[in-house]
Amino acid sequence: MRPTARELLETATRELAPDPRSNPVVPLIARGEADRAVLTALALEQRWVIPADRRAFLHLAERAAPLSAAYFAALAEGEALAAEHLETFTAACGVGEARAAAYEPRTGCQAYPAYVAWLALNAEPADAVLALTVNFSAWGGYCATIAEALRTRYGFADDACAFFDFFAEPAPALDEAATEAVRTALDEGRLDENRAHAYAQVLQTYEAMFWATLGEHGQGRGEPRDQPQRARTRP
Repeated sequence: MRPTARELLETATRELAPDPRSNPVVPLIARGEADRAVLTALALEQRWVIPADRRAFLHLAERAAPLSAAYFAALAEGEALAAEHLETFTAACGVGEARAAAYEPRTGCQAYPAYVAWLALNAEPADAVLALTVNFSAWGGYCATIAEALRTRYGFADDACAFFDFFAEPAPALDEAATEAVRTALDEGRLDENRAHAYAQVLQTYEAMFWATLGEHGQGRGEPRDQPQRARTRP
């Protein structure tokens, strides 16, 4: 018997849940042990991710059947709102516009939005609905943990936490939109479950890469170009 759309989404989310060990940063933030420079890098990397994902979702909406298009349009609208909240978080990290503009993003952090863009160009939109919905489950959990830690461990005000609150909050309307899009795609034979699972697995891998890269330390990677460099001295 073929699974329902809801069962398919729940099974994929459970089977593709990330290994807790794949994210070294969020547990540190939760304990208040992450350096504030990590929070700053998180803000600056997201300034590249959010607008890229928004454009990808809009492109998917243009290519998709009506119900899938509605799902992607809702995602794009959410990214636009998240971008506003992100500016508040970035400012709370002590980053001005000049420094933000000079920031050089890390390749490992930007692999995720690059793949979302690939999906926007190449994937069957219904397959992308399933893959993205699976990935968003993990992202929402990370954001809930970060939002709490920012308040309790780092002393951030509520408005500075709104970016993470936004993604952490349950979104029943969006979940229903995803379910309807998957149900219709199944009925019309437009959903390839194996391919959608493969897309979701790659997204989860790039999500893990984002956090692993963010947790790396070392000068010269992701630093603003206008930062003075330490002069070299002869031994």
